[in-house]
Amino acid sequence: MAVTMELIKELRARTGIGMMECKKALEATNGDIEAAIEELRKKGLAKAAKKADRDALEGGIKIISDDENAYVVSVSCETDFLAISDKFKAMLEVMAQHLKDNGVESKDAAQNLLESDYALEMGENLQIKDYEVINGWSVASYVHSNAKLAAVVVANPGWDTVKLQQVAMHVTAANPEYLSPEEISEDVVEKEKQIQLDIMKNDENMGKKSDDVLLKIIEGKMGKFKWEISLLEQAFVIDPNQKVKAFLGDTTLSAFKRYSI
Repeated sequence: MAVTMELIKELRARTGIGMMECKKALEATNGDIEAAIEELRKKGLAKAAKKADRDALEGGIKIISDDENAYVVSVSCETDFLAISDKFKAMLEVMAQHLKDNGVESKDAAQNLLESDYALEMGENLQIKDYEVINGWSVASYVHSNAKLAAVVVANPGWDTVKLQQVAMHVTAANPEYLSPEEISEDVVEKEKQIQLDIMKNDENMGKKSDDVLLKIIEGKMGKFKWEISLLEQAFVIDPNQKVKAFLGDTTLSAFKRYSI
């Protein structure tokens, strides 16, 4: 029987094993799915397949970069014991290099590599969570020491990488949602106003005031709300006496992204 893509997908769905291993097993058994499952069991891959249903809540992040690109990979696993191990960190390095060499379209191939080369040896469910390339004129990144928080910032050309890395570290700590207040939509602001209105109405003292009075109070708080969630307006974690925009300038950064496990 010919080995079709439909057969490969069916075997993958039933076992959780990577596409390439499923294809090999089907080719070895002339397209017989039941025999292919037995073939996978003989190779010991069924053990890894059973683990594919387990929750993968731990893991780590790896970023490799050059001046204009950051290659971001995060892989989840089941235990912190594995996540902090040298073999897991070495695997992250391989995955990040795979992304750099092959591009974002290689995510399925990278997942197959995880399943065929690492899942059985490590004995845990391994899943690629993030797999992307961030590019721009100047790109810098920061990965926290526990490898569970990371950030990438993109800036205009000619900026000191060390300063940009410090801002990336700020992003991991302060968790901004927007670059500047101008990026915040009216829908977001209106939703926050309604939340604050409900909070005030449930307050023993404030709840006695009319909605018009409460809305005026809330309107005065919206500036602070926008600043608190905007990267450029936040107090810089390294020097809280100045804002991030004072450290870098209003127009230096063009984008950022935060990652977490």
